[in-house]
Amino acid sequence: MPTGVDRVEHAYLTQFLADDVACFGFVRTTFGYLLLDRQGLQGVLDRVEGRTDWGDCDHLTRLSRDGNTIVKRAEADFRRLAVGRSTPWFLRHLCKKLPDKCTYYNVGHSNLTDRVLSALKRAGVHLTVLVHDVIPLEYPQFQRRGTVEPFRAKIKRVRQCADLVIYNSEDTRDRTEAQMKQWGALPQGLVAHLGTITPVPDSAALPPSLPPEQPYFVTVGTIEPRKNHIFLLDIWQQLGPDAPVLLICGARGWNNDVVFDRLDALDPNGPVREIANLSDAALAALVQGAAGALFPSLAEGFGLPPCEALALRTRVLCNDLPVLHEFLGYMPVYASVSDRYQWQKIITSWANDAKQDEISQSFVGPTWTEHFSTVLSAPN
Repeated sequence: MPTGVDRVEHAYLTQFLADDVACFGFVRTTFGYLLLDRQGLQGVLDRVEGRTDWGDCDHLTRLSRDGNTIVKRAEADFRRLAVGRSTPWFLRHLCKKLPDKCTYYNVGHSNLTDRVLSALKRAGVHLTVLVHDVIPLEYPQFQRRGTVEPFRAKIKRVRQCADLVIYNSEDTRDRTEAQMKQWGALPQGLVAHLGTITPVPDSAALPPSLPPEQPYFVTVGTIEPRKNHIFLLDIWQQLGPDAPVLLICGARGWNNDVVFDRLDALDPNGPVREIANLSDAALAALVQGAAGALFPSLAEGFGLPPCEALALRTRVLCNDLPVLHEFLGYMPVYASVSDRYQWQKIITSWANDAKQDEISQSFVGPTWTEHFSTVLSAPN
């Protein structure tokens, strides 16, 4: 199940390959950096989208201590597709293969290291970075141990090195620039809402036990503390055995042992079920058939899952977050997670009334065309 960042990286790769311009991609591997040209990037996209199978491991993968065979096969294919390679210490030489006056787009919060950014800067490359959020700095209690300070260092480097910063929302811009101001002058920035491409629902891709016959609700997203799954578990515990079905769809994340313990203790025949490893099409079918999609998240940089649920014409109940108001407007039902009774009341009402309201039927989400129109028209 791809993450929101995965979807953004996929959108950018697809866009650049569709444009009639020279494009290259950097890949960081276990043994150093690779440079891929347009043909190589198309090969990566073909593999990601399933048109081409990933190849076999190569001789270098035998030297890797990583036991993940999928990663090994991917890195082997990247090497086969590469037009250049270097060790980490000679990345600057690889950058010399880039054409003059090119722009580097970093849209995944990764590889924002001194080594990468300084090598690109020395090569005269224009640096554009997309910031998804600064949640690790605002909610350090929700993060993996040892990840907050490295993330802070990334944002510091973005402030110092980026020629342009793309923000996925005005809310993200405000929060990020509030952090950056502590360290100096702000880089040029712009806001471009992320696009949504709703997968075509395919109920045939669902396992035999899904969807439930009775009314059900879904919540979609990685099971991590800020997504606030514990709030929904508490509500369903109060609703009792006659509660509607709640499907928790997403991979397990981090720093969430209390929730994991409760999920492990669930009655397999009870109303709450944990669902993982669905395809995009299967998940879309599940969301489309739900009585409602629930998002009690405590913080978001953008919020693709509620946007995608509305695009599937499913009612959305979410926490009252400014960023959701910004691009979803009046389409969802907002209720503060400080008011559990209000959430229970709405959930019970929706469970007894399967009819979707007219508001959710009229939703039109932001598009990637609009996003790239804003981003690619920015001066370099």
